[in-house]
Amino acid sequence: MVDEFFEWDDIKAALNEQKHAVTFEMARRAFKDAFAIERVDTRHGDHEERFALIGMADNHLLFVSYTLRGERNRIISARRAQPHEQRRYHNENRDY
Repeated sequence: MVDEFFEWDDIKAALNEQKHAVTFEMARRAFKDAFAIERVDTRHGDHEERFALIGMADNHLLFVSYTLRGERNRIISARRAQPHEQRRYHNENRDY
């Protein structure tokens, strides 16, 4: 799938949905969370810089791994945030 701001591999998206019950469409909506937190993912991305985003979508807190391809965000994987990621999100946004 490709649009103006996002892209992903459709086969990878289907496998991700089977494994994590999270669609890449849901992941795309997490980028609209005004309180989303992002960081460079230093543990992955030997060949390209990767990023991690924790944001809300469809009443679920998601962890999204992505990279930049030109002007687009290429979604690599998405899953529900783990407890330590949930704490980080809520701690960084507790004043809002």
